[in-house]
Amino acid sequence: MTDVLDLPVALTDKAARRVAKVLSKEAPGSALRISVEGGGCSGFQYKYDIVAGTEADDLVIEKAGATVLIDPVSLPYLEGSEIDFVDDLMGQSFQIRNPNASASCGCGVSFAV
Repeated sequence: MTDVLDLPVALTDKAARRVAKVLSKEAPGSALRISVEGGGCSGFQYKYDIVAGTEADDLVIEKAGATVLIDPVSLPYLEGSEIDFVDDLMGQSFQIRNPNASASCGCGVSFAV
């Protein structure tokens, strides 16, 4: 496994704790898969899925009991990003701070490059 500091996508401590909490209610070996798909109001959108295992070419981020997977097609769109978990007056959500995005929607789910 690659050192957490050398990974092309960062996972904050807060996000790692939340992912670990979500995965604790799932089957052993489950992980959070984050991918990028065409669609959304800005052209691309983030997709979050709980999956049962990894694929051979996934980027695997493991931190504080959390496992996050990113497929090789989505990785170029997410490279340099930070995945965070926000709990504020607007609600709770995972947010991705993506330096590759030239625009994003108000809810932070879709973006343009």
